[in-house]
Amino acid sequence: MTQRALDSSGEQTPGPSRPTMIDAGAELDPVHPMEPPPARRPDGLSTAEVAERVARGEVNDVPVRSSRSVTEIVRANVFTRFNLIIGVLWVIMLFVAPIQDSLFGFVIVANTGIGIIQEWRAKKTLDSLAVIGEAKPTVRRDGVAAEISTSEIVLGDLVELGPGDKVVVDGTVSEADSLEIDESLLTGEADPVIKRAGDPVMSGSFVVAGGGAFTATKVGREAYAAQLAEEASRFTLVHSELRSGISTILKYVTWMMVPTAIGLIISQLVVKDNNFKESVARTVGGIVPMIPEGLVLLTSVAFAIGVVRLGRKQCLVQELPAIEGLARVDVVCLDKTGTLTEGGMDVTEVRPLNGSDEAYVTQVLRTFGSSDPRPNASLQAIIDAYPAAGGDALPAAGDSARPAAGGNAESWTVTDAMPFSSARKYSGAALTEADGTDSVWLLGAPDVLLSEGDATLTEIEQLNEQGLRVLLLARAGGGLDAPGAAAGAAPTALVVLEQRLRPDAGDTLAYFADQNVATKVISGDNAVSVGAVAGKLGLAGAENTLDARRLPTDPDEMATAMEENAVFGRVTPQQKRDMVAALQSRGHTVAMTGDGVNDVLALKDADIGVSMGSGSEATRAVAQIVLLNNSFATLPSVVAEGRRVIGNITRVATLFLTKTVYSVLLAILVVCFQVEYPFLPRHLTLLSTLTIGVPAFFLALAPNKERAQPHFVRRVMRYAIPSGVIAAAATFATYLVARHHYSGEGALEAETSAATLTLFLVSMWVLAIIARPYTWWRVGLVAAMGLGFLIVLVVPWLQDFFALKLVGAPMPWTAVGIAVAAAALLEFTWRWVGRRFGM
Repeated sequence: MTQRALDSSGEQTPGPSRPTMIDAGAELDPVHPMEPPPARRPDGLSTAEVAERVARGEVNDVPVRSSRSVTEIVRANVFTRFNLIIGVLWVIMLFVAPIQDSLFGFVIVANTGIGIIQEWRAKKTLDSLAVIGEAKPTVRRDGVAAEISTSEIVLGDLVELGPGDKVVVDGTVSEADSLEIDESLLTGEADPVIKRAGDPVMSGSFVVAGGGAFTATKVGREAYAAQLAEEASRFTLVHSELRSGISTILKYVTWMMVPTAIGLIISQLVVKDNNFKESVARTVGGIVPMIPEGLVLLTSVAFAIGVVRLGRKQCLVQELPAIEGLARVDVVCLDKTGTLTEGGMDVTEVRPLNGSDEAYVTQVLRTFGSSDPRPNASLQAIIDAYPAAGGDALPAAGDSARPAAGGNAESWTVTDAMPFSSARKYSGAALTEADGTDSVWLLGAPDVLLSEGDATLTEIEQLNEQGLRVLLLARAGGGLDAPGAAAGAAPTALVVLEQRLRPDAGDTLAYFADQNVATKVISGDNAVSVGAVAGKLGLAGAENTLDARRLPTDPDEMATAMEENAVFGRVTPQQKRDMVAALQSRGHTVAMTGDGVNDVLALKDADIGVSMGSGSEATRAVAQIVLLNNSFATLPSVVAEGRRVIGNITRVATLFLTKTVYSVLLAILVVCFQVEYPFLPRHLTLLSTLTIGVPAFFLALAPNKERAQPHFVRRVMRYAIPSGVIAAAATFATYLVARHHYSGEGALEAETSAATLTLFLVSMWVLAIIARPYTWWRVGLVAAMGLGFLIVLVVPWLQDFFALKLVGAPMPWTAVGIAVAAAALLEFTWRWVGRRFGM
């Protein structure tokens, strides 16, 4: 997706394709300059004007897709390299051999169909969740403000902005009330930009403080906003270690398969003087099992089912590899507000300071509450505690003087306001009191507004230790826009707030502790207060708190401080970003949760960003995972789903690649010894189905709580190569012994049956090892596969269908004996590899 930024000449330039990777210093190609903004329309467009623009096609109607189209899903599952190879071999077998030797083709068709259906289900889930989580900008039309879909915005619409709102199309500011916009996703510059009427705003930026409105000057593809949303939420199956590892394996398999297959073809068709059709069948039987076609399918199915499972829990996965990434997470950084605590707070007490009159303080707070049309949770608690009489709204900054309620409040008005900013830690309002006196008030963090060593801080510390949040109301000596407005402010009252703990937060923290995932609480509030809240929820190490103002700036020292402490307070947005980077520098995989605009930078830089559904549009835009139900308790389900997918795919990949290894080695041995290939396609289709296909499907969907480990290819091949070598050696040994044991008509079929028995038993032992630790259903699964093979051996028509018939007693028992020896060697090898390299 592309975004636009303004260069120094005022022209717009297309930005890079992802908001998280824009280089502010990159040279960009200029395009057409921005058109002059329409005249300001305080009431917005009329209904007739909107209809006229829709008729002209001036609508932000670029479709936003959260998943691949059905056509793309079918194409991705059908037109693969290995499907092409198998398809050609299948057509050949349909002409030269009985239908039972073409079963592998029907299996591939069925598998591909399963993959398409599962991914289509995932698509439906993602599409429905994306609609739920879609941003709804507020647009003013005919003087009435209403939320509409992003795609319904037309050219010239007046779009209202408030804290946390994302700018969804390019435009020009029409109204500004202390409007501060963060353009870091476009320019890389973290500091917010103050916007005034006439200033341009760009899609992809977001509001951090204040409010206002802008007129849309570029919509649809002109603004590039829809492509940004489309690219950010596209159903993705790439850029993950798992899938790149599988691609690497398939590349190596292809390199091995081509020369081996050529040698096998020459051996069976030229060197050996056999029946042509049977030679072709046995050649195909040697080539087909080299292809681990089911591994790719199973990975896609496992991811798709993961999306469906998480969707049922109202969890929107905007980037599919996030499931895998969260499985590798070993540090979770949490924002207290909205994560450990619910959004709302309650005022429990107001303590006047320095002899202040309580009624006067109450009136100041009541009027202050009207200063911000979009109050944060703290200010909303004050508004709830001291509402305007009769429920009437109080005058906001910039409004014509309207009366404030209560006492002599009829003459109290707000003349100017400064919205809360997480960077400065306080908000402000200029008031005109009943007697005409002008006063300027600040409301925010006491340890920011008070000088160090102030006696009031001791009282505040005691409240913080109880887990209470404390705000200081102070009277400033100068204007709101004066430099250092907080310096010398006179403390007037303490506002004590009680935060509402999430009932499920304690269990979630306990889950992460049990899973050896370190939890770091990072908040803009007082560190002691945050630590007390975390302690109430049972967070291990909650007593280890650190005020971020004393946090080292050196990245290495910061990383040490991050590892030694669990709770951090008074953290600025830029510090959150630095803290994530410090943890990553120590090799940690970091997940960051948040819901406010102050979390955006950290969410963007974390390995996995998790946003609450009720969070700001900006956080939802940059997060890979959105918890639409706003429940922090959903996060363990996402972690568990990721671990299930990655852990199980790693397990079953060993099954598929063991088959590839023994198939390649058997082909090489056949070429070297100049003998007939021992198997027909039907034999290996049967073995693959019973020892790999069916059990792998169930094992891939089983619960798995192990944290995903790095180096997927290396871990899988450590087990697959020795297992494949042992299976190939045991099978070929049985085949050579059987060639000396049997002679005459039907000897080849008897030799094949004995070799098949050995290969099946060895493969079953590999399956039995991978199925550990055993549960009742895992034991039942392995037993059912063994029973299936036994049925084939004893039912006459199945014997004929699969050309499997054990002749005599000595050779079958010899085959069993060789398989037992191979199984013992497998056990030794797996345990040695586990001790040597770790499981």
